[in-house]
Amino acid sequence: MGKRQRDCVGCGAPVGFIGREYCWRCLRGFREAAAKAPCPVCGLDRVLAEATGRCVRCSRRCTECGGPVRARNAIVCRPCLRRAEREAVKSGCPRCGRLGFLRAETGWCGTCSRPAPQKGPPRVCVICGELRRHAALGMCSLCWQKNPDRAEVRGEHLIAELADPPLWVPDFVAFLAGRHCPSRAATMIGILARLLADEHPNDPQAVLDRARRPGRSIGSLARGLQDFFTERRLAPPTDHPERLAAGRRQRRIDATPQALRPAVQAFAASLLQNRQRARAAATRPRTDHTIEEALRTMRDLAVFLTSHRNKADWALVDQQDIEAFIAAAPGTGKSRLTFARQFFRFARNRRIVLIDPTRTLSVPTPRGFTGTTLTLDQQRDLFHRWTSDPTVHPHEALLGVLALLHGAASIEVRTIRLDDIDTHRRTVRLGHRPQPVPLDPTTWSVLERCLAHRQSQRTQNPHLVVTRGTKAGNQPASTAYFSHLLDPAGVPPRTVRCTRLAALVNTTDPKLVAAAFGMNTQGVTFYVADRVDNTRLPTEPATFRQQRA
Repeated sequence: MGKRQRDCVGCGAPVGFIGREYCWRCLRGFREAAAKAPCPVCGLDRVLAEATGRCVRCSRRCTECGGPVRARNAIVCRPCLRRAEREAVKSGCPRCGRLGFLRAETGWCGTCSRPAPQKGPPRVCVICGELRRHAALGMCSLCWQKNPDRAEVRGEHLIAELADPPLWVPDFVAFLAGRHCPSRAATMIGILARLLADEHPNDPQAVLDRARRPGRSIGSLARGLQDFFTERRLAPPTDHPERLAAGRRQRRIDATPQALRPAVQAFAASLLQNRQRARAAATRPRTDHTIEEALRTMRDLAVFLTSHRNKADWALVDQQDIEAFIAAAPGTGKSRLTFARQFFRFARNRRIVLIDPTRTLSVPTPRGFTGTTLTLDQQRDLFHRWTSDPTVHPHEALLGVLALLHGAASIEVRTIRLDDIDTHRRTVRLGHRPQPVPLDPTTWSVLERCLAHRQSQRTQNPHLVVTRGTKAGNQPASTAYFSHLLDPAGVPPRTVRCTRLAALVNTTDPKLVAAAFGMNTQGVTFYVADRVDNTRLPTEPATFRQQRA
């Protein structure tokens, strides 16, 4: 330092430079203070690291949990280090197989070493009177599970727990109690209590949305809420069927080879757009089943082209490829050609292909009925099985007798409701038939047996045929259930119905059969035999000389 010029303004130390007001110590402190900033973690004025934006001390983080590390050379915090030391001491329990601290006296972990709590002494159940373990209210476990007051008591507790319970809760508790067993109803009410106690609104639509489960099934509680709200017009039904249909369409698209997939995906979008336009125009839109069958056909065609014809572009498809694809499954050739025409018409409009390979193709199909029918001996055996064998399921007997004697289709039997049955006149409405169908004594006895079976299920489903899956709802039995219902008899329902229709059409007037069954006249004429029965032909007219003689 040179000669003292003046005193420092900050600390009073000598300043040896002309024109300066602060000494070198104060100037260094100013430079260090300018480089510091408040740390966002600890709040102290420190030099922040550029990589983390924190001070050096707060920048040291544990590699396991991300917590702060105090020591400079450590990479793991103290709690993680202690936790690792404890885990290293643990061993596998030879009884439960879980890691734990083994006790020296037993050789097991602490949970397995502790003695189990002693059960209470058995008591005499106040309902059944047997000496069993006590469950609740003086009843054994079996009687407690069957107690009809469980759902009502659980509903009262739910209303008492809520500060502002919705008005529909008591009716819904009664709705569940009438459709489910007491234990199942009490469980569903407990799940509903957790939904109503959260911070979300408790209006019907919001509760229904929160009760839905992700996946192919929305859950029993959501299904019950949906039936209850739609019946009382408190909320619209969910879009669960549309979601399932969208998943089925997407699975068919994903199974298409990668090179041919974009065109099939655009074709699916076009089908959905055309359906929306048909709904807006009040015409007949395509169903989900029709769209799925079209996508399935295009998936099979794409797989066939890549695996058998070695073609990975729709523009390379020619007429021989389509003919080979149809010939691979001649039973479904007509439907395959129909869906292929729709796709290539769409592809030609979108400039995916230049020429439609299906324009001049046709699949010759025989006119008339080509299915199989049952002989008289087979019909007698089936009739004896469905009317005399008590081991046959009532649903099988009902479908078999209605198809064999009255030509009923599976969808007609599926949709029979209790209000369609007239017990005084012994008639039943089947599908879209214009008049109720009178039942003979044999069919009526089979129907009464099915009614007794339905009464034993204690269900409120309005349909006649009720299964385990539809017992708690309002929907009819599934199509898959009816398609396999006559498997024990070894005959499909379609064959039994076609046998009855073929017999009626060839012995009576087809127009009368069409009017009685509510069918199209052209559809009924397919069952007419391709030859005329010789016994029904008129005799050859006699000549004039023979008449005089």
